Amino acid sequence: MLEVKNVVKEYETPRGPLTVLSDISLSLKRGEAVSIMGPSGSGKSTLLYIIGALEPPTRGSVALEGVDPYALEENRLASFRNEKIGFIFQDHCLLPQLSVIENVLTPTLVSYTNANADRARALLESVGLRERLDHRPAELSGGEKQRVSLARALIMKPLMLLADEPTGNLDRHSADRVASLLLDLHREQETILIVVTHSAELASRFPVRFEMIDQKLWRL
Repeated sequence: MLEVKNVVKEYETPRGPLTVLSDISLSLKRGEAVSIMGPSGSGKSTLLYIIGALEPPTRGSVALEGVDPYALEENRLASFRNEKIGFIFQDHCLLPQLSVIENVLTPTLVSYTNANADRARALLESVGLRERLDHRPAELSGGEKQRVSLARALIMKPLMLLADEPTGNLDRHSADRVASLLLDLHREQETILIVVTHSAELASRFPVRFEMIDQKLWRL
């Protein structure tokens, strides 16, 4: 289970603290999927990074399976993130010098096994990239790159999958395909899924929808 309680995020400015998030609380169980809408600058990506153990809150708490990631030592925090959380960003963040399958396997490098390679191939087949395993990112379309990113996010069998504008850089056809794959694989893997987006079309595909308004999270 994910538990976000009374999270506040502030940044110091010359004019005093700037509040980006104000008293955010959220509770999700494994298998649940939600979208969070909001315009650029509304704080939705900041909330995702706090939930994903990438940026600590100013106040409040986050717990995944009862573990507060911000209470962990740095090396344990990195392992926790790698094992429990899968990330998909608007920019796919693939390593250009690696092949498709090597990119998918990067989260497993600390504990690589042949089973990891088998899972990587299975995931790439599930996203329609069986024939692209040895290609480099420069040889792929934008939609194909994002599908590689999705496979990479799932390679460690994470408890939670976080996606930040996963279709923001894609044409409509590619966006529809990536969104369908994201939801299908989430259901198959039984992850917690949180997607932040400014796309009403993408958000409408989720059973539970939120919107960031005035630094607060409102259920629609």
